[in-house]
Amino acid sequence: MNTNSSNMMALAPNTSKKRETVCIFGTGDFGRALGHKMIQCGYHVVYGSRSTQISNLIPKDAEVLSHAEAAQKAAIIIIAIQRQHYNFLTPLAEILHGKVVVDISNNLKLNQYPESNAEYLAQLLPGARVVKAFNTVSAWALQSGALDASRQVFVCGDDTEAKEMVMNIVRALGLTPLDQGSLLAAQEIENYPLQLFPMWKFPIFLSLGLTAFFFFYCLALDVIYTYIYEHNNFSFFIAMTIPNRICPVVALILLGLVYLPGVLAAIIQLYRGTKYRRFPDWLDKWMLCRKQLGLIALAFASLHAVFTLASPLRSFVKWRNAKPIISQALNNKTEPLDTTNAWLSDSYLALGIIGFFFFVLVGITSLPSVSNSVNWREFRFVQSKLGYLTLILCTAHTLVYGGKWFLSPSAYKWYLPNIYMLSLVVPCAVLVVKFVLIFPCVDKPLTRIRQGWERNPKSSEQSNYIINKSAV
Repeated sequence: MNTNSSNMMALAPNTSKKRETVCIFGTGDFGRALGHKMIQCGYHVVYGSRSTQISNLIPKDAEVLSHAEAAQKAAIIIIAIQRQHYNFLTPLAEILHGKVVVDISNNLKLNQYPESNAEYLAQLLPGARVVKAFNTVSAWALQSGALDASRQVFVCGDDTEAKEMVMNIVRALGLTPLDQGSLLAAQEIENYPLQLFPMWKFPIFLSLGLTAFFFFYCLALDVIYTYIYEHNNFSFFIAMTIPNRICPVVALILLGLVYLPGVLAAIIQLYRGTKYRRFPDWLDKWMLCRKQLGLIALAFASLHAVFTLASPLRSFVKWRNAKPIISQALNNKTEPLDTTNAWLSDSYLALGIIGFFFFVLVGITSLPSVSNSVNWREFRFVQSKLGYLTLILCTAHTLVYGGKWFLSPSAYKWYLPNIYMLSLVVPCAVLVVKFVLIFPCVDKPLTRIRQGWERNPKSSEQSNYIINKSAV
């Protein structure tokens, strides 16, 4: 009995064993949060500070010593201090010689200095093994348990062993280290936290531009035109009617723009007869932001759904619906049901509901938590096949609703087409070209090209040779 218990104790991990000592220079928010997290994970933490008086904010199991004394007690020193205060490290150069010095600082703006903070630190401490890490993690994330959005820690440095020591600490804290190479990558890593939605700028500016254009377009046709020529004051359209026209139009155009670059890429590959040549830069950037374009389009479609559901509550809609009923009652005459309009109305609603359902489904699969749980073939099926089905349904929804205005002279106010006609240009062009691309006579050579076949391999090899030679 005693023998078995002793064997079980021998097999059990020794959770009380402390890890190595880590020194942290700086007792600010991040330094305290990092030290508290490291103590929870079994590290012994010693703080180097100008004041050796222990504050209530410092983790209770940590030591507070002078910078020189703290540095002598650890092989890894984490610099949790801003760059402008690095000068105090110069007298400590001999003590820090051969030690791993981790720079976690960030700047106030992109490329604020000629060199990165980590490279500047390496210049101040030529004998230290400088590693860049932890600058993309916030103090709040460490205190709250490192949420998914801030779990990755980018690490770079010229000393492989020093990087591995830092990455072991990152793993012990429950974070994910990503080796970015040498210290030359520190400039890029320091720019990561300062970038504000880098892949969203073009989609946001494009959607705002389209929204502004269509707002003034509708304002001119629906408010100003009717006031000048029909003497009707429809200025209240600005609150509900015009936004409910802009949202579906912008959503449909953006959805078409999601699939337009793929069509253009296929045409370029067919023309070149190879896939081993880069697309133009504008097309590369366009293809990289298709996810963002689709999500913004989904947001506009969702607004359209909300506006449509709220429309029956409007005074204008109640007045417009009650007017024919009162007219029939006064004339003592009931108009028969127009089955053609009933079919169009029901078809328009059905296409919109089904299209919005698939739109939401495609949008959900864009979420990292969902896309990571499906394989590549499943993801491609949803994003491509169901995506084109969504585009077809939403285009048909718009055609059924606004198709009657194409041949109506009254729809061309100031000789300008209705807003719904403009919304159909991009999606219809995409669907027509895509329909041509799925023909076997076009699809087969395109598939062969994407599998590596080249129409003129010699010229391709020559161009690759020229590119490689110029790079050398």
